[in-house]
Amino acid sequence: MSVEAGRIAAALVRRVRLPNDRRTPAAARALVRSVLEEAGLDSLVNEALLLTTELSTNAVVHAGTEVDIEVDADPAGLTVTVTDFAPGPVEQLAVGPRNEQSDIGEVAERGRGLLLVDHFASRWGTVHEGVGKGVWFRLESKGPARDGIPVATADDEVAPSVGELTTLLQMSPERLTDESLAEFGTELLSRLARLTGATGGVVRLDRGDGGGRQLLARHGRAPRDDAETIRVPLTVQRPYSGELELDASPAGYAQPLATIVAERFSLHLENDRLRRADLRRQTWLTFLAEASELLAQSLDVNLTMALIPQLVVPRLGQWCAVHTTDAWGRLQLAAATHADEAAVPQLHATLAETGPDSILARLEEASRLGQQVMFGTPPEGFAVPLVARGQRLGTLAVGRHLRHRHDGDEVAVLEDVARRAALAIDNARIHDERRKVARTLQASLLPPALPHVTGIGFAAEYVPTGSEVGGDFYDVVPAGDDRWVVVVGDVSGKGVQAATVTGLVRDVIRILVDDGKPMTEILCRVNRTLVQRGGGRYCTLAMATVTRAGTDLAVCLHLAGHDRSVLVRADGKTSFVGEGGTALGLLETITSPDVNVTLHPGDSLIFYTDGVTERRRGRELFGTSRLRDAATPLAGYPADVMAARLRSTTINFSVEEPRDDIAILVLRNDAL
Repeated sequence: MSVEAGRIAAALVRRVRLPNDRRTPAAARALVRSVLEEAGLDSLVNEALLLTTELSTNAVVHAGTEVDIEVDADPAGLTVTVTDFAPGPVEQLAVGPRNEQSDIGEVAERGRGLLLVDHFASRWGTVHEGVGKGVWFRLESKGPARDGIPVATADDEVAPSVGELTTLLQMSPERLTDESLAEFGTELLSRLARLTGATGGVVRLDRGDGGGRQLLARHGRAPRDDAETIRVPLTVQRPYSGELELDASPAGYAQPLATIVAERFSLHLENDRLRRADLRRQTWLTFLAEASELLAQSLDVNLTMALIPQLVVPRLGQWCAVHTTDAWGRLQLAAATHADEAAVPQLHATLAETGPDSILARLEEASRLGQQVMFGTPPEGFAVPLVARGQRLGTLAVGRHLRHRHDGDEVAVLEDVARRAALAIDNARIHDERRKVARTLQASLLPPALPHVTGIGFAAEYVPTGSEVGGDFYDVVPAGDDRWVVVVGDVSGKGVQAATVTGLVRDVIRILVDDGKPMTEILCRVNRTLVQRGGGRYCTLAMATVTRAGTDLAVCLHLAGHDRSVLVRADGKTSFVGEGGTALGLLETITSPDVNVTLHPGDSLIFYTDGVTERRRGRELFGTSRLRDAATPLAGYPADVMAARLRSTTINFSVEEPRDDIAILVLRNDAL
């Protein structure tokens, strides 16, 4: 940008183009300072640097383009022009005369930068040339002293010096905490009071947390209700609101300085609001993650519904209630809790009330409409429908705290909790239904009751696991007069396919036993059936024929890849009996050696599946040795007692849920 020819004699001119960068104001100040030193105009340094900083900062922040700085110095003074290249309408060149008003309050609002330019510059104006537009100001070296020396006005009011204004505008809190903000506000009020002669001032802030407007900072005497004061609202975003009140007359410099201080303090309050909002959102995300983890751990319907109010209260409400819909679509209270345990009975009574204005009526409306519904006092709160996979499961009702209303973030979190809770309830119901189906299917694969035979004791215990059908089974099949076939087996895998193979093996064995087939042929035919129709699954079997021989029982035992049985004599001696053979369904031909065992009166033979011996406690297995040791003291007990004791010992070996089905069958000679 060029200077008019001959306008300034012996002028010192410097021009520079600076990038759109945060370091531009510092570079502009350095240029102006060097020109002032070279021209010998040190008396103008404070005003020149202040105005250059304001204009260059505005150009960088608002224009977002490169900035041209032109500095013209002569013995009479200094002219600085700051030009940006942002597009905009061409305006008529307007040069303002020197501001003769000593009262800043009389200067029109043009932003803080132009307010300072208008106050300190001898002349100033705007320029538009080509694609550039900018602001220039002129500082005269003669006239009232400016270097930090107060200027007397017609009313004997002392104008603030450049140094004082710079200090006021450059103050910042060390860190954003409640204590540092309060200290920063107090210091701002203290400096503002010194500049304006005010006797005191306060800053009041309402953070929208239900606590109302609170005193944040105070200096000197609090403004009196009957006195003329300056009130400036803080320019902060919701939910924050507040004001700065100064015990001073609005005349003179007090009003605009209070406005500048309020705006500066508002910026730091906005940072505080954003910081708090970010921390709250991080806290809510952590809460939702923990809530999801807790809800996912439970697959029990009642436990899941009891857990939901405990997650909500007291963090998100004074009380919480979960209602579920029955088969007729009616709401039933499933769980409720209150921050005050003594108020729980009254809460239940309130939730049970009926009528058009009752909470229950509002809950039914929320469930029917599938959207959030508010209900009035007492007790105030709102209800959120529980919807999972398109199915309405019930409602989640939350009552607000006595001194705090739910804000937008809390409402959003509660809606998210409701979605996660509904999904957890639905998952628990699905799991419960699958468990019932598995139990029903499993029961169909086991005999409803074992035969009651005089002189012979049959007893069995079965412990299923999870929601899938296992492959373990047992049976006792009559095979003629005083003859029975005892079977304990384990089909590989779990689920419907394993159950299908289990039913197939059980039915084939029953049919062949009824046909009077010998044991070896039964095992061969079962093996052939599994090879052809087992779908790659195999089965281990412990099969024994039991024949009464006077007071003794003759047992012929076959093991097809199954664990050896435990023989318990009447005197307490124990041993493993049986010889291993080939599991069924793996090979075309099998070997199945038989072992004959005689049970005298009081003797017992224990059959079991690998769910017993492979019961885990960390890395440790229950094992066959513990099974034998557990069976030793049971000699002389009836078969049902032996089976129940062995089941209890196996389960109590570990606190973990069983990983495999457990089947135990006890054959005992009860002859006298």
